Amino acid sequence: MENGIHRTMTLGPPRRSLLMLLLASGLARGDPVKPPRGPLVTCTCENPHCKGSTCQGAWCTVVLVREEGRHPQEHRGCGNLHEELCWGRPTEFVSHYCCYSPLCNHNVSLELTATPTPEQPQEVGQLPLILGPVLALLVLVVLGALGLWHVRRKQEKQLGRHSEAGESRLIPKPSEQGDSMLGDLLNSDCTTGSGSGLPFLVQRTVARQVALVECVGKGRYGEVWRGLWHGESVAVKIFSSRDEQSWFRETEIYNTVLLRHDNILGFIASDMTSRNSSTQLWLITHYHEHGSLYDFLQRHTLEPQLALRLAVSAACGLAHLHVEIFGTQGKPAIAHRDLKSRNVLVKSNLQCCIADLGLAVMHSQGSDYLDIGNNPRVGTKRYMAPEVLDEQIRTDCFESYKWTDIWAFGLVLWEITRRTIVNGIVEDYRPPFYDMVPNDPSFEDMKKVVCVDQQTPTIPNRLAADPVLSGLAQMIRECWYPNPCARLTALRVKKTLQKLSSSVETPKVMH
Repeated sequence: MENGIHRTMTLGPPRRSLLMLLLASGLARGDPVKPPRGPLVTCTCENPHCKGSTCQGAWCTVVLVREEGRHPQEHRGCGNLHEELCWGRPTEFVSHYCCYSPLCNHNVSLELTATPTPEQPQEVGQLPLILGPVLALLVLVVLGALGLWHVRRKQEKQLGRHSEAGESRLIPKPSEQGDSMLGDLLNSDCTTGSGSGLPFLVQRTVARQVALVECVGKGRYGEVWRGLWHGESVAVKIFSSRDEQSWFRETEIYNTVLLRHDNILGFIASDMTSRNSSTQLWLITHYHEHGSLYDFLQRHTLEPQLALRLAVSAACGLAHLHVEIFGTQGKPAIAHRDLKSRNVLVKSNLQCCIADLGLAVMHSQGSDYLDIGNNPRVGTKRYMAPEVLDEQIRTDCFESYKWTDIWAFGLVLWEITRRTIVNGIVEDYRPPFYDMVPNDPSFEDMKKVVCVDQQTPTIPNRLAADPVLSGLAQMIRECWYPNPCARLTALRVKKTLQKLSSSVETPKVMH
């Protein structure tokens, strides 16, 4: 297309009621059109991620985003063949434009105009003609919901899950202020600190109304996008097809376990869709703009109080996972099995929350049933405990999995301590064992260092100069005992950190 295009979009008012959400199920997205493949083009780049005034990609993009309480923001940049921003229809909060010639996005201007649909009087004779299709649509929605319920129950039986009747239909309480429309869906019927997934049909409806805005992370698992749902930011984790079991496991845990907690990533919805002849697996959660603890530590150095605030909140999340809560508002004990700084997110209040339950293991004392799921994926080798690396872990004992979490949590605390300022001294961010193994260590690399040489990361000497941080250093060592059952429990880690944290000043972020 030519430069200088001015595009105006006229849209109806947002659908605000739960009934309309249900009626809109499956209708919120049109048939996507996949952009053509071709040589890279140079595009104008104007967004927070630009490293210059231009960029190169498969096509050029312009995105107009309107978030509640803010003025519309227009961004220009490049698209790539793995992104899907240009494939769906715009909404009342997001408009996008894609083109395929050099600098074709330079002078494009987009508009979003929400105009009410005029009401027209209907003749009485036309009423059956209108009600007929509406009733037919309602019947289809109900039949679809019953079909999805039947498939879901079949999958649960295959994995040996026997949820209590009605438990997976409870609606959680939002864990943060300002959830507005999400807060309308995530009501306050549950007690504080508890919660579970939304009703399954509502989850699918919400998922189909999310507009993807920007890709904020990529990895072996797939991609994480910031999306908008009725003007509110949400995180959308799109799993790769080879990691379907991780998506299913997280979906299963969030929908059958009362897991709402300030220091566990807040779950909103899960959906499986077929698009462009491929299956897409979405997990929609709360969005945290600071990103992961791994990202946060690379950008910021920490005063001791902030370091302890991050550590205490992460420990609270782990302690909540590990504990079994009895009663109708209870939960089984859960071991994470892939704890690392990339799977801990930093919230706007500078507290942490634990994410990625795709490898989690559950256990209930009453039935003594150990649910290890059906996921062939293993944890992250750099964070594996010695007993995992030398294959001596007792896989039939739930406590064994909790002990491996404590080993990994000690490594996360070590990452935090390197970025903590003591007497004006601080170190660059480095991952655990950075000076002992390659960037992408093999199983054998880690086994030699951890099991044969019995090495652990070097704890910074400067921590000894501070009585509070020296206590933290000692606690990290107690997370790394070679004998798993000698390691601290998550509850003891939490209480010790809380005690240490109470003796230092107000937290600050140092740039």
